[in-house]
Amino acid sequence: MKLYYSPGACSLSPHIVLREAGLNFDLALASTKTKKLADGSDFYQVNPKGQVPVLELDNGERLTEGPAIVQYIADQVPMSKLAPPAGSLQRYRLMEWLNFITSELHKSYSPLFNPAMPEEGKAVYRARIGERLQWVDSQLEGKQYLLGDEFSVADAYLFTVTNWSKVVGVDMGALKNLNAFRDRVAARPSVRAAMEAEGLNKA
Repeated sequence: MKLYYSPGACSLSPHIVLREAGLNFDLALASTKTKKLADGSDFYQVNPKGQVPVLELDNGERLTEGPAIVQYIADQVPMSKLAPPAGSLQRYRLMEWLNFITSELHKSYSPLFNPAMPEEGKAVYRARIGERLQWVDSQLEGKQYLLGDEFSVADAYLFTVTNWSKVVGVDMGALKNLNAFRDRVAARPSVRAAMEAEGLNKA
């Protein structure tokens, strides 16, 4: 398998999950700005949407969209317990979290990276993210991870998007449960290895 990624982008989530699952994979650097691969070729030929992540399977098929990719990876190694069994209520709880992170968090951070977005607009998005993160903080009360004591693909995704907070000025200082969660995730060997491979410094 091959993962097309950009350092620190949402592709960090499936990168972590691949390492958690213990699967063999190659990394392919894709620029989200120039839409070029490391060899200068056109990334749009890989993904017409021009976005990471893309997971290229051994048979040449490609999967896009992070929440779909991480569930696919988890299902290749069920004993890893990175996702509850298909059809179980807990699996739907996982999808509930993945959808929340995608729609309420991930996409709310995006305007903060847009230089064309006026500061007044960015303030609205920072406030919205802050409200959502307060709710996430409350859901982590008394839990190690989003689904309980077991690390799941949703945890990799939440860790990835909340990594952007400091860069775009979202204050998480008062969110004790979320910060403790982030420390636990950051300490995992797979996360340290992925961060190192992408040239990221621990925040």
